[in-house]
Amino acid sequence: MSDELKCRVADAQDFPRIIGMVRDFYAEDRITYQPALVEPGLRTVLEDARCGAVLLLSSEAVADAGYVTLGWCFSVEQGGRFVLLDELYLAPAARGRGWGRQALALARDWAAGQGAAVIRLEVNHHNARAKSLYLSAGYRDDARDILTLPLVDAVGELHS
Repeated sequence: MSDELKCRVADAQDFPRIIGMVRDFYAEDRITYQPALVEPGLRTVLEDARCGAVLLLSSEAVADAGYVTLGWCFSVEQGGRFVLLDELYLAPAARGRGWGRQALALARDWAAGQGAAVIRLEVNHHNARAKSLYLSAGYRDDARDILTLPLVDAVGELHS
């Protein structure tokens, strides 16, 4: 049995299997799950390749090993379009096999194949294990904080 992680670009039909993993990821990483924001966002990236892609991870040993969500962004400082590695989740049965590093390599290969020169990501302060993985895979800590200004509330209504 191969211990190699594989991926394919998910599509709209994969929504039910991915959203279950998204809920698990959010619960584990202490992210508030806001269905009115998360579910349309996931559907958009699954249906519109201009927004990015979701890589569905699997192996012979674990069918639903996890997922990686990649989104297109723009930054003058980064030279234009770049990829945001928005979410990386490995199911409990997929952990401890070196697949986190493999998932990062698959994401890198997808982004490079799409013409991106840079991948950026964010990691929660409490997740030292994930940060250690990212740093060991060549990501650098730019010593910056990410600040967020919500323009819509949890049900998608604009703030006034």
